[in-house]
Amino acid sequence: MIEIKHINKHYGDFHVLKDCSAQINKGEVVVVCGPSGSGKSTLIKCVNGLERIQSGDIVVHGASLADPTIDLPKLRSKVGMVFQHFELFPNMTALQNLLLAQRIVLKRSVDEATQKGLALLDRVGLKKHQNKYPGQLSGGEQQRVAIARALAMDPICMLFDEPTSALDPEMVNEVLSVMTSLAEEGMTMMCVTHEMGFANKVAHRVIFMDHGEIVEDDTKDQFFRSPKSERARQFLTNIT
Repeated sequence: MIEIKHINKHYGDFHVLKDCSAQINKGEVVVVCGPSGSGKSTLIKCVNGLERIQSGDIVVHGASLADPTIDLPKLRSKVGMVFQHFELFPNMTALQNLLLAQRIVLKRSVDEATQKGLALLDRVGLKKHQNKYPGQLSGGEQQRVAIARALAMDPICMLFDEPTSALDPEMVNEVLSVMTSLAEEGMTMMCVTHEMGFANKVAHRVIFMDHGEIVEDDTKDQFFRSPKSERARQFLTNIT
């Protein structure tokens, strides 16, 4: 589903991603973890072209981001993205946030988009809040609306960029439970997160990054039981 091939990314003189390669197969849940500043969020933003790479290639469902003719809006419409800070439109209700891209990008009718939106709000436990604005919702509720909005586009895979890091601890589980249900249904997912309990529960593989490099890419069991690098061992010791 996603193939990352020897990519390099620079911000000026700063080499933020260094020869990174990885593969995410259909139906896999891959957690990307590592210390702050290791390049995790940059890596996942490169997958749908929000950040452009200087060399290498990323292929998503057969579409190469190195191809200068790639239709990025079309690609992004099929790759769901959930951000750290929700990114909901504050002047739209929860339901309206779900309708906009369906109407503009997918050209769905009002009735079709509304039916889809209400079903997804119900799925994340927020149908009764359909007419509330983001400012009237808790952080956890806003993030669940953001997940529902991404799902409304019928994505082939989902990218999560630290979706719980901006939440109060008591709101984390309500978001993770939605993500867990997606994983159990076979959604292809790439998740940047510090929630190691979630990773240990649902991930198939763990990618560990440090200083812009992929230090380890291993099965969940291997990573948590016996990480191969000293840096990963230090990381796990510090967060558990």
